This record gives sequence, C-alpha cells and structure tokens, in this order.
Amino acid sequence: MSKLFMFEKPLGMRDTLPSLYEAKKALKDTITTEIGNWGYRFMETPTLEYYETVGDASAILDQQLFKLLDQQGHTLVLRPDMTAPIARVAASKLVDSDYPQRLAYSANVFRAQQNEAGRPAEFEQIGVECIGDRSISADAEMIALLVELLEQSGMSTYKVAIGHIGFLQEMFLDIVGTEERAAILRRYLYEKNYVGYREHVKALSLSSIDKKRLLDLLKLRGDISSIQQAKEVLDGSSGKKALEELEQLWTILEAYGVTHAVKLDLNIVSHMSYYTGIVFEAYAGNIGFPIGNGGRYDKLFEKFNREKSATGFGIHLDRLLEARGVEKAEQVIHGVLFSQERKNEAIAFATQKRKVGEKVILQDIVGVEDVDAFTAAFQEVSFFLGKARKEIQS
Repeated sequence: MSKLFMFEKPLGMRDTLPSLYEAKKALKDTITTEIGNWGYRFMETPTLEYYETVGDASAILDQQLFKLLDQQGHTLVLRPDMTAPIARVAASKLVDSDYPQRLAYSANVFRAQQNEAGRPAEFEQIGVECIGDRSISADAEMIALLVELLEQSGMSTYKVAIGHIGFLQEMFLDIVGTEERAAILRRYLYEKNYVGYREHVKALSLSSIDKKRLLDLLKLRGDISSIQQAKEVLDGSSGKKALEELEQLWTILEAYGVTHAVKLDLNIVSHMSYYTGIVFEAYAGNIGFPIGNGGRYDKLFEKFNREKSATGFGIHLDRLLEARGVEKAEQVIHGVLFSQERKNEAIAFATQKRKVGEKVILQDIVGVEDVDAFTAAFQEVSFFLGKARKEIQS
C-alpha cells in the first residue's frame, strides 16, 4: 500500500480519541444501568457469523455485508446487526428456557458503505430484545424503556414516532393489488421522498377515490386522533387490526406516562424487512437519521426453524451522543513527578491514592522534556525529587 495512505482509515471507519471515548463510556454506563433496572440481562455474540444463517436473516442488504472466508471455505460476515445473532442464540441455546426472555446487548456492528455521507461502516449499538411475548404490553414496554433511556441520557428535545407495518402493508395491497407495486410505495416512504410518492400515486391507474386514500396517508401523523383519521382513510376492513393494536398501545403508554414524548406516524417504513407489527423511531436535535429504532418481528425466528414472537430496539450510540452534545468531562488527575532517587516513595504514594479511587499519573522526570508544560496539565501535582532537582518545584 502506498505510504500516501499510512494515516488513512478504511471507508466509513472512525478513530475514537480519549475525550470522546470517555463521554461515550459515561453515556453507555448510564444506559446499560437503566436497562438492567428493567430486568434485562446483557449477553454477547461473536463478531463473525455465518453468512447462510445470520447474514441471510439480518435483512441488511447483501452489498452492505463485510464478507470473508474461513479456512474451511465457509462464508462469514461481520455481524451487520444484533437482532439476528440474538435470535440465533435464543432459538438454539435458550430454546428450552422459560419465556419471555429479556435480553440486552452493547456491541459494534458493521455495514459496508459505498461513500461515507454521514453513515459509518462500524458503529456501536445498545439495545434490548423481548422474546416470547406477543402482547401489546411488550411493545409498550419497548417504547417506554426507550423514552426513559433518552431521558436518562440528558436529551432535552426528542420524539419517538410510532407506526405499524401491518397497517401500511394491508392498505397498499388492498389498493394497488400486488406486492411489487406495494414495495414501490414503501420505498418512497422509507426514503421520505414524499414529493416522489405523490407524483407516483398521481400517475397510477387507480380511481380518484383510491388515489385520495393513498395521498391522505401522508397526513396520518399526530396524537391518538390520527387513528380515527386512519380508519376513515382505510374505508374498509384492511388494516383494522393494526389500528386496534395502536389504540391499545396508546392506552398503555398513557399508563407509563410517556405520551408526551411520542407521536403516531403511520408512514413509518423500516429498512429491516423482518418487522411485522408495531414499529418506532426516535429522533432528536438536528440529526438527520434516527438515533434509535425498533419494532415487532414475529417472523424472524422462522429462519431458525422456530416460532417465537419478539420485539426490541437498538440505540445508535454515536448518533445519540451527537444529538445530546459531547460535554467535556471534568477529570481530576493527580500528577506525580519523581526522580530515580525517590521512586519507591512516589510509587507508594500513587498506589495509596489509587486505592481510594483517585486517578494518578506517575511520571519519571527523565521522560519529560518540558516540566512546566507537564505540571500545568494537572490540578494537583506532587514531587518526589532528589536534592539536585529541588529547584524544579519553584
């Protein structure tokens, strides 16, 4: 490789310098503690998974998978998400466990990018999965927990938008007739290309009534009153069950006291094709992408020859940190400068300080080029120097 690239990183990869690392760690500690308070247990899965299992089940586009071959010739992938690996574990090693299972994770995931455009190829997710519970209460728990995590993270302005994949799917199939034509409509909504959606609908060979229904769909956002509007747009039985589930969900969210932080948005379409019911996305600040998203995925376990209901969500830690802002952490680090004549005293002093929880940097004076610059970096400095070096303290 040319030396021109010696300081470059692969496309979409990032370095995390100490100040950002510390801010991210503090945020992660806050989130993982709260997740634990809700009874979720953390677990880990391998960074590498088989392409034919987790790679295929992940619902991430094939061109976004990092692939490699092992020594036996099997195709492996760097995990592109965490839901599919946890489903693999739950469908095998936890299959005989009592359900529901409440599992959590904190891990890096990998998705190849053709150009960066604000999308990293490696990023950290923290999330939860509730496996084996088909009730709307489980969906409500996901949303209430997400709201609580955003609150605990110090977010002042944010919103969690809630939709239902079943509502859109049934409505589109009822009007346009085929999955292929419905997929085109979903793609416009996923890309939030509402101008393109309107133009496409106007060009369809449909009755003026059906065109109006498709266009009125874009207005279905807001509070619980949006459900009544949705019933009028449906003009039939298609999607009725989905709307009933959303009504029940809203009632439970009222009991959690989080409806101030949520809104209904019946235009939500996820890039994760395994979602089957209620879906949601969290937005905050000026971030153009969701900082968190999730939903119900009752069909994913079929890829592992099991039948289990499940729901969950993941938080994009870097986006959350960007939305909240990186607060400079005030760290009190005690600097200890010593010479060889008094190294034993210095080491004993630093050891004692660390035992009571203080941060201490222990530095041999021989390794310092500018003593004044070194000592200026600390709020507290202790010197353990021989007689010949006493003048440094002045």
